[in-house]
Amino acid sequence: MSRKYFGTDGIRGTANTPPMTPEIAMRLGMAAGKYFRRGGARRHSVVIGKDTRLSGYMIEPALVAGFTSVGMDVTLFGPLPTPGVAMMTTSLRADLGVMISASHNAFEDNGIKLFGPDGYKLSDKIELEIESRMDRALDDKLAAPSDLGRARRIDDAQARYVEIVKATFPRGMRLSGLRVCVDCANGAAYRVAPTALYELGAEVFPVGVTPDGFNINREVGSTDTLALRDAVLKYRADIGIALDGDADRCILIDEKGEEIDGDQLIGLIAKHWQERDLLARKGVVTTVMSNLGLEKYLKTIGLKLERSGVGDRYVVEKMRQGGYNLGGEQSGHIVLSDYTTTGDGLIAALQALAVMVETGKPLSEVAYVFDPVPQKLVNVRYASEAPLDNETVKETIAAVEKRLGQSGRLVIRKSGTEPLIRVMAEAENAGDMEKAVNEIADAVRAAG
Repeated sequence: MSRKYFGTDGIRGTANTPPMTPEIAMRLGMAAGKYFRRGGARRHSVVIGKDTRLSGYMIEPALVAGFTSVGMDVTLFGPLPTPGVAMMTTSLRADLGVMISASHNAFEDNGIKLFGPDGYKLSDKIELEIESRMDRALDDKLAAPSDLGRARRIDDAQARYVEIVKATFPRGMRLSGLRVCVDCANGAAYRVAPTALYELGAEVFPVGVTPDGFNINREVGSTDTLALRDAVLKYRADIGIALDGDADRCILIDEKGEEIDGDQLIGLIAKHWQERDLLARKGVVTTVMSNLGLEKYLKTIGLKLERSGVGDRYVVEKMRQGGYNLGGEQSGHIVLSDYTTTGDGLIAALQALAVMVETGKPLSEVAYVFDPVPQKLVNVRYASEAPLDNETVKETIAAVEKRLGQSGRLVIRKSGTEPLIRVMAEAENAGDMEKAVNEIADAVRAAG
């Protein structure tokens, strides 16, 4: 069944244009509220967090109107990382959790992510059911005047999240003596991340902590680490932590200014946890985008790599199916299910810091656990409806796959959050990899 509103990570788009309009947000609140009101005498509730985008002030009250109109009580957190919203959904025994954020996108975009009462992102089946209700008559099954929902704001959600994050750091360990730069992308973690690191003992140098509604992810954060790299070198920091707008992913910078992606971080945590018998299964879950070098490395230490579709929601689904407690994406979504139900950039970074503290070694010596196979990802913007259905594009992909044979790998997919075709190639020979990516990207561009 085709989707009208939901993509791979909730609903996302340019603010004040479909599907990110106040009307659609209100309809979503009404439809999701009706779905999660399961009857009974007790009050039903939803919790809502957001990042720092200007459009959050438009989307939030629209959602509140929708939820309260069908009898759901609403608790508002204000700026809080996506994993914090997932945690608070279960902690406050809410029926539903909502995060207003477009993650790593620019401020012009916004999005809505939904979590069930168990703190996990909703399944495709539930999302499709909610979609089917969103276009029904607005006056269907509204609450009686005496049954309308109530809305309130609470001030301690950020403090609760900080305490949960600190509790994931190994007991008895401190960050004393470590100089830590943290880039909060002018987003949802601009208060909580520096606070948690400081309270664990680090000397903290914050970057991207002055949100103004417009500067989220602008030349800061996990998708643009130059400012963090400069800060690490300027302050002679031991580590740089780059979060994105809603802090569910992270990229690290070592003391020399080199970038460490999610694949290396997964490999580091897998090795560390295996040595301490902390892995629930002898393996980890990553997506089809993760580097072949990670898969080869994990085999050398007796671990299996399971691949899922792109998106931390699909990583989590495969982790739950297989009983894994470690998974993630090359982009920096790291899921540690012993602690949280979704990607958490800050908690993942603390695992790397724990290795540094325990071994006494710098990040540059512990973080590079494998040699990546040459890999390149190109994002091609498109205007036509289905560029991957173009005959020339299909023929080009088939020809490149045949030429690469067993020495390389292609992943071509449509982004679920932006009008982009993502073209990724791996090959043992860097020249073959470059040629493969360029040929396919050129064919997609020509198709419009």
